Amino acid sequence: MVNNAAGALLLALSALARGGEAVVSRGELVEIGGSFRIPDIMARSGAKLVEVGTTNRTHPADYDRALTPDSKILLKVHRSNFQVTGFTADVAVVELAEMAHARGLACVYDLGSGLLINLSAWGLSGEPTVSEGVAAGADLVVFSGDKLLGGPQAGILVGTEKAIAACRADPIARAVRADKLTLAALEATLALYRDHTTARREIPVLRMLTEDLGSVKRRATAVLQGVGDKAELVEGDSEVGGGSFPGAKLKTWLVGIKHPAPDTFVTQLRSHDPPIIARVAGSRVLLDARTIFPEQVETVVAALKADG
Repeated sequence: MVNNAAGALLLALSALARGGEAVVSRGELVEIGGSFRIPDIMARSGAKLVEVGTTNRTHPADYDRALTPDSKILLKVHRSNFQVTGFTADVAVVELAEMAHARGLACVYDLGSGLLINLSAWGLSGEPTVSEGVAAGADLVVFSGDKLLGGPQAGILVGTEKAIAACRADPIARAVRADKLTLAALEATLALYRDHTTARREIPVLRMLTEDLGSVKRRATAVLQGVGDKAELVEGDSEVGGGSFPGAKLKTWLVGIKHPAPDTFVTQLRSHDPPIIARVAGSRVLLDARTIFPEQVETVVAALKADG
């Protein structure tokens, strides 16, 4: 484990591809948080970037044609914060891993958001889990400790004993190591995953993603009753966001407040102590009850009354 996912990828590339070539699809050269881009990280690692395919379509033969005696890894980057739809094609990580190993190369899979539980039962599909990445045969799987995993900001590398040993021995490992508080927080988070029901109940992001609509509605109604006639119950959607499940939406219940100056009202709410983050749609200020925890209802009601 290191300080963040960008650090984890930097370490993986340095350990397995420094002085050689890392082959990656042109459609996977993504920009991550803070305007940092995969090509920039690769350049700092000492690996040479070799782009293959096109923005929307990459085939196994594209990788084959790009290989040289200097090739060291085939890199797969999951597009966790945007979608490419329409006339598209890419190479599955299991196929890429087989191709790499048949040629004596390593396969690195930048998975991104660190999903540990399959959430398709709650209408969220398309985001690969860490276990699926490992089962696909990648030598290293790289992902975040925050985002969908729900722990502290961290970068995690899971893989073969040989690949992990190479990462541990690389000098960059010292530069990107995580501190003891982060280690403790991640340990506590991962311990909750021993039982998936416990994880969904205790880890906030999982609780929000998997909560039933009836429970969300009851909480929205509680806020509504506290505020009075100035608010109304509105059906709507929650967007997952956070660089995960691009385009995915969940049905939710919103508390809508009509206000003559909604933008001003939203600014007032954000200046409240503690800040209340809402959004504006038309003339209404909307609060998503899915993101309001039960113990926060009274705080939200008090803010709406004070700033309204």
